[in-house]
Amino acid sequence: MGKVPKKRSLADKVRKTKTSTEIKNNPFEVKINRKKFDVLGRKTKHDVGLPGVSRSKAITKRKETLLKEYKLKNKSSKFIDRRLGEYDNKIAPEDKILQRFAMERQRVHDKKDMYNLNEEEELTHYGQSLAEMEKFNDMVNSDDETEEKGLLSAELTAAHFGGGGLLRKKTSGEQHEEEGSHRAKSRQELIEELIQKSKQEKRERQVQREEAQELTEKLDQDWKSIQALMVKNTPKAEQADKLEEKPKLDPYDMMVRELGFEMKAQPSEKMKTPEELAREQRDKLQKLEADRLRRMMGEEVVDSVQSRSHLSADDLNDGFILDKDDKKTLAYQDGKWNIGEQSGEDGEEAEEEGESAEEDDLEDEEQEDDGDEDEGEDEEGEEGEEEEGSSEEEDGHSDLDSEQESEDEGREQDDEETSAEPKKSLSKEEMKGQQEAAKAELPYTFTAPESYSDLKDLLHGHTPDNQRLIVARTQKCNHPGLAVGNKLKLQKLLGFLLEHIGELASRSPPELTTVDKLIPELYALCQMFPDAACKAMQSVLGDSAHSMEEVLEVKGQAAFPALDMLIYLKVTALLFPTSDFRHPVTTPALLYISQALTKCPVRSLQDVTSGLVLCCLAVEYVSFSKRFLPELINFLAGTLHLAVQDKSSLGYTVVPPFRPSGKSSDLLVLSDSEACKNWSKKNLPLSAAQHLELTTDQDRDQHRLMCLSTCLDLVKRCCLLYKDLASFPHIFQPIRTLLSKHLSTQKLPEPLQELHSMILEAISSAPVTNSRLVFEKKKPIPLKLLTPKIVEVLDYGKKRGGTKEEREKERLKHKYKKEFKGALREIRKDSRFLAKEKLSEVMNRDAERKRKVKELFGSLATQEGEWKALKRRKRK
Repeated sequence: MGKVPKKRSLADKVRKTKTSTEIKNNPFEVKINRKKFDVLGRKTKHDVGLPGVSRSKAITKRKETLLKEYKLKNKSSKFIDRRLGEYDNKIAPEDKILQRFAMERQRVHDKKDMYNLNEEEELTHYGQSLAEMEKFNDMVNSDDETEEKGLLSAELTAAHFGGGGLLRKKTSGEQHEEEGSHRAKSRQELIEELIQKSKQEKRERQVQREEAQELTEKLDQDWKSIQALMVKNTPKAEQADKLEEKPKLDPYDMMVRELGFEMKAQPSEKMKTPEELAREQRDKLQKLEADRLRRMMGEEVVDSVQSRSHLSADDLNDGFILDKDDKKTLAYQDGKWNIGEQSGEDGEEAEEEGESAEEDDLEDEEQEDDGDEDEGEDEEGEEGEEEEGSSEEEDGHSDLDSEQESEDEGREQDDEETSAEPKKSLSKEEMKGQQEAAKAELPYTFTAPESYSDLKDLLHGHTPDNQRLIVARTQKCNHPGLAVGNKLKLQKLLGFLLEHIGELASRSPPELTTVDKLIPELYALCQMFPDAACKAMQSVLGDSAHSMEEVLEVKGQAAFPALDMLIYLKVTALLFPTSDFRHPVTTPALLYISQALTKCPVRSLQDVTSGLVLCCLAVEYVSFSKRFLPELINFLAGTLHLAVQDKSSLGYTVVPPFRPSGKSSDLLVLSDSEACKNWSKKNLPLSAAQHLELTTDQDRDQHRLMCLSTCLDLVKRCCLLYKDLASFPHIFQPIRTLLSKHLSTQKLPEPLQELHSMILEAISSAPVTNSRLVFEKKKPIPLKLLTPKIVEVLDYGKKRGGTKEEREKERLKHKYKKEFKGALREIRKDSRFLAKEKLSEVMNRDAERKRKVKELFGSLATQEGEWKALKRRKRK
């Protein structure tokens, strides 16, 4: 149980109030801090007050500043008293009232005086003074009186508008005066007189107009009669002279006329999307295949008769094209219109064009196929351009011709059928020959193979050109834009083609011509599906690299890659970019080449051939990026070492996989020096990397010279490739020593001697720009000295000494800490003050809400009681 607070008595409360009153009124408790003078901007601490007054003053100051800011937070509206002298304490309240009253009277007077027209001002209308303008005396135009204009007469004005004098009541004096002169006319008489005058004036104007017209016609006739007499007739000779003397046109005028007669620009056709182009190619191949099948079945190939197009009732028939002279003639003969002669001729021409349409398509297809066959080694970009050009040539205006033929047939109807000559049917021998030719012809449409065996069956027994055509037509018939599943089919076809190329290269003898023909189609598929091509080639390279690593782990050395792998490396360079810093396909391929040049030993001429092929591929890979490959330089230097006879004193180091001496170190040494005389430079055959048959010593020497020529050529290309390197002379120093001291030019053929001299000149002419990299020479670090540091202490307990800057720095640090602590203290006090104010607001709101709820419950209880009392009364 807690302690119960003791209730204070009334005496205690009175005693406490009395004590506080005594303290407040005691002058000895008042603290006064006087200041000698005021300093602008300095906080004053000399305040007058009782103990605890500083705290109350701080709270009051926060209420005036911080609390107002808190209450005005997020409020954009503000009431500002803009009355005159409201914030000017120097003006007395009576003066403020008088000035405000005078300003209000002035504002009201200005508003009333805005439309007050003074007599002194001159009023104008459109720049003209109203005083000088005529008063309604303008000329009034009549609809009938077009030529003459005049003022309204006084009688007319008086009759229609009163006039101010005729219809007003006259005085007795005026009536006597008029009766004395003449009798006054009535209103009806005045109107009739006015009508007669107007009709008479109209007749007079009509007579004047007719007389003027007659005089004008007479004058024209007289002028025509005398005009012939005034013209001077010049002889023809003088006219010819004048024509000859006609001045020449200005060059500018001639240019303007030429530009006027130039042909205007014609709107081009809308470019077709890849899906539309693929659909057109597919439809074209299907049409050709249908024609071939009809010829195989012995049917006559006849152009399909185009049905007559439907013409609506509001068709203007303006969609014709005048590509040919199809103008209809119109004649009248024997009492009838004749328009059938020219149309019949046109119908015959249209039929002849229709018969030759299919032949043109076949010829274009064959030309396209032949043109693509001739370009086996070109890149796919050039092939794409040629295919687009051929497709444009094939299209021509065939669609326009077909529309024109249908229109001609619609116009001619039965007359064209009677005028057209029937075609001659083919004989049995011709029909049989046509069937055999159609059977021997290559189909135009193919389904995509589902497995590699299907692709082999599809390409089996065909020439390399036909195999390329089959793959191309398969790709066109199964374009991804034609159906949903075609994309997956073509991706499978890409993998099957890679596998087929590897099998062709592994055959004996290898079918390199077929591989060469299939590479453009493989490139097209790679451009269409780069991700699938990347994964397929990565799998091939990964399998070969894993197999080489396994052999190296078991035997410590591996054989050079086979011909199929060399073909794959070449295809990689054709399909993917080799100049990228890091590529998911070419970078592993380059690492594979470097590993093969380093780990595979050279034991025969076939190994030398395979190694040189790898060096050719490596140079091709780094030709754009100029990436340095030390394995390439080492292998070329080792290949040249194989041609050195005397290996007793070497001025260079032989790097594996080559040996300085031994059984396989003389593979390129000639057995007969006379073989150089009969040797002619040839390219190294790629098939030699798979199978090499050299039966005689002369054949071996010829092949050795061929390998040496390829090696020197590669060294020359490497010199041109790496000539900008700073360490170029040091890289090619072993090759320079080998060529200058060990391979003499007297024992080599003339082409090799030229390469020899060019390489030495390129290596020796390169300037030595930088020296070899060495470590920077640094000054030795001395040992640490153990001499003590003596600091003079002037006053114990205080931090003395140091320079003036150090003392100023310490003073500023102390002042910063002091101010920082004071700022934190004030921020905490402000936070507590705001929290207290927020809490009080919440409590006030809650109390107000409770009060309102209590009132509502009370009113509801009262209503409930009244309702129950009312119900009781009703029951009674």
